[in-house]
Amino acid sequence: MIYYITGGERSGKSSHAQALATSLSDTPIYIATSRNWGGDHTDRIDRHKADRDERWTSIEEEKNISAVVSTDDVVVIDCVTLWLTNYFVDTKNDIQQCLAFAKAEFDKLANIDATIIIISNEIGMGVHAQTEVGRKFTELQGWVNQHIAKRADKATFMVSGIPMTLK
Repeated sequence: MIYYITGGERSGKSSHAQALATSLSDTPIYIATSRNWGGDHTDRIDRHKADRDERWTSIEEEKNISAVVSTDDVVVIDCVTLWLTNYFVDTKNDIQQCLAFAKAEFDKLANIDATIIIISNEIGMGVHAQTEVGRKFTELQGWVNQHIAKRADKATFMVSGIPMTLK
């Protein structure tokens, strides 16, 4: 089962995903895809860790998320945007190579018989990116979001902490 949860920044995606995971398992797994970029990002990582209690197992995996998910796991993957950033940086902003890597990795993940709750951001709904690299990343994010949403069994759009069912 794949649950796809998307929305804007601070829309309640992570809280909703974590509540869903704990309703489905007494021992959920949290997969953090973010690299620690320092500064405010370190504070954000610390806040996310503090949101989870002793029931959670935390795993940090920057790109190969299918390698750390096993059959029957209940996992929250937080988040697609940071996961894509890792591919984007490592491919020196090669959007086609990044898109191919991300789709292939997600397809491996989708073939595991587990409950996967995957969080993403809708970054294309806000201000138009001022730089070419920003516009390329926004396009990449949109294409990957579409790929994931098509395969998802359930999709939720978070707005101001309110879950809206897409499918």
